[in-house]
Amino acid sequence: MSVSKKKFNLVVLDMAGTTVADGGLVEQAFSAAAWQMGADPESMIGYVRATMGESKISVFRHLFGGDEGLAQTANAAFEAAYGERVAAGLIVPIPGAREAIERLRGEGRSVVLSTGFARVTQDAILAALGWEGLADFTLCPADAGGRGRPYPDMVLAAFLRSGAADGVQEIAVVGDTSYDMLSGARAGAGVVAGVLTGAHDKAQLVEHGASHVLGSVAELDGLLGELERSS
Repeated sequence: MSVSKKKFNLVVLDMAGTTVADGGLVEQAFSAAAWQMGADPESMIGYVRATMGESKISVFRHLFGGDEGLAQTANAAFEAAYGERVAAGLIVPIPGAREAIERLRGEGRSVVLSTGFARVTQDAILAALGWEGLADFTLCPADAGGRGRPYPDMVLAAFLRSGAADGVQEIAVVGDTSYDMLSGARAGAGVVAGVLTGAHDKAQLVEHGASHVLGSVAELDGLLGELERSS
């Protein structure tokens, strides 16, 4: 594969909260799963909010004290509850997200959509939005050995699979959570951009490694172009 001369040739985008607005469906699905497991959602929601962006099975492993059977059952309940809400049409794109992805690819950049959801839920979201084929490819934790954010594995899997960048410094990672920022920083990405359309605020994003903070993903191509022109 030929490599573009762009400085930021690979863009790894989070989904829920970054490119997809789900109106709090993650918390709703966690609550539904907790009730199904006979647990009190209120006792768990603080941890859920703090770890937005993490692989959901990892969250449930923590919440259920490392009991793998309970964690897997709870995760399946969560994915089912979220999937039902997706099927009901309760998700929409972040304004300008699709257009931003199209512009980024039109500039010769490879774009990867990543998520902490299981593959079945990620595919359901893409189908509901009509986004199949919008990005170069998509990744979930299982595609990167099972470890999701805050580990760098999905970003590095995108780097290895795409062949679009000569080094990790040519990667731009974009997300709305602290764990997105940690993942990008740990991968050595040249740009780690937080967006203010999701779970965490500017202070949280910067504290966990954001090199830039944007109002939304719609501003990303402008930022990358500016950085390239000034380099």
